[in-house]
Amino acid sequence: MTGTQLALLGVTLLTAAGNVAVAAADLTEARFVLANSAEVGVPRSWLPWLAALKLAGAAGLLLGLFVAALRPLGVAAACGLVLLYLGALTFHLRARVFHNLAFPGFYLATALASLASALSS
Repeated sequence: MTGTQLALLGVTLLTAAGNVAVAAADLTEARFVLANSAEVGVPRSWLPWLAALKLAGAAGLLLGLFVAALRPLGVAAACGLVLLYLGALTFHLRARVFHNLAFPGFYLATALASLASALSS
C-alpha cells in the first residue's frame, strides 16, 4: 500500500469515526448538540433523523472501503455526507452563527476527502 493509499484509508476511517461520534451525541441529545441546533434553528425532532443519516454515511463509507463489490455505496455515502454538511453550513450561515462554523466545515472537509478517496479507488 502506498503512502497516498494509506492517507486515503486514514481519512475515510476518520470520517466514519467522526460521524459515528457526532451521531451518538445527537442521539443522546448532548448539551452542546441541543445548544447548537437551537442556535441555528434545527428543530430538536430532527436530531434522530440527522443521526441516522450520519450513521448510514459512516456505514456506507466502511462497506465501500472494505467490500470491493460495494465501492459504489462508499461513493454514494460520501456524497450524502457532503450534502449533509453543506446543509449544516447553510443553516449556520443563514442564522449568522459563525463562531462554531469550523465544526460543520471540518466534517465537510473529511466527507470531501472521503469522496475523493472513494472515487480514486
